[in-house]
Amino acid sequence: MLSRTADCLYWMARYTERAENTARMLNVAYQTSLLPHSPETIQEGWKKILTISKLEYVYFSRNEKISTKNILFFMIFDTNNPSSIVSCLKAARENARAIRGSITSEVWETQNGTWLEFQKHLKDPNIDNPSDFLDWIKYQCHLSRGVISGTMLQNVTHTFMRIGTLLERADNTARILETQYQIPASKYTKKISAQNMDQDFLDFYYWAALLRSVSAFEIYRQIYSDHITPKQAAELLLFNPELPRSLVCCVTELIDLFRLVKNQDAKQMMRLIGKLKSDLDFSNIDEVFEIGLDEFIKVFLEKINHIADEFSNTYLIPLAIA
Repeated sequence: MLSRTADCLYWMARYTERAENTARMLNVAYQTSLLPHSPETIQEGWKKILTISKLEYVYFSRNEKISTKNILFFMIFDTNNPSSIVSCLKAARENARAIRGSITSEVWETQNGTWLEFQKHLKDPNIDNPSDFLDWIKYQCHLSRGVISGTMLQNVTHTFMRIGTLLERADNTARILETQYQIPASKYTKKISAQNMDQDFLDFYYWAALLRSVSAFEIYRQIYSDHITPKQAAELLLFNPELPRSLVCCVTELIDLFRLVKNQDAKQMMRLIGKLKSDLDFSNIDEVFEIGLDEFIKVFLEKINHIADEFSNTYLIPLAIA
């Protein structure tokens, strides 16, 4: 397979996954902002999205202050933001168009149809109640993966798309967990007592929103109980090998996929992914909370992004050339 074809397959999948995960992150932030807490806490929650996405400079270059409306427009409809949903969907569609002959008609029509439908929203962006629209983005991304799985040959073409999806998913699951975990429910303010809500009640809805953002709420209740705790929620997203969006599940599948495309230049990449898998296999949630969840995720993000860089250098077009 030509490097340019592999590059387009890989980035088509990554941008599609990124659009979905951005929608998930925004939806959980929006739902959390509706809970009774101070304006400062709400602002801090939105600011964290910019910090984790490394978009603070870009955002403040065109906005004076943080607000729910400004953040939602910036992360959904702003074409000057390279990580906005509109930019991701456009990039996914352009990569699909470039390799039209390597994908099925159904895959192309799904990517193209999503982009064309999105154009209607661009003409009249409505962010007063974004949940339904963000759910539509997630549905379209689910549809894209389903069409790929149901119509594409399970060969090297499918492998490159799957690798792109899993690298992006592991990165985003870690970022969502980090972003939401850094806004503890202890910051909820006087409105709690005013509305007769206790801390456990708010904790439940706060962490339920986080779990729903990665489609893990029902799974959590199956494995644990109705009582949601930060430690168990983190354990599920970090270490459960059966949860599709957990870090260990993504890394485990990546190892198997890397072996399918392994060549003589892949030694460093295989070493890095093997070490990361070992780190996850031989860690537990008590150790993670002892060293700090923030620190654990920071190290994980550094490693998974290093692996993505090695993969690009081994198989794809270097970013400086692309």
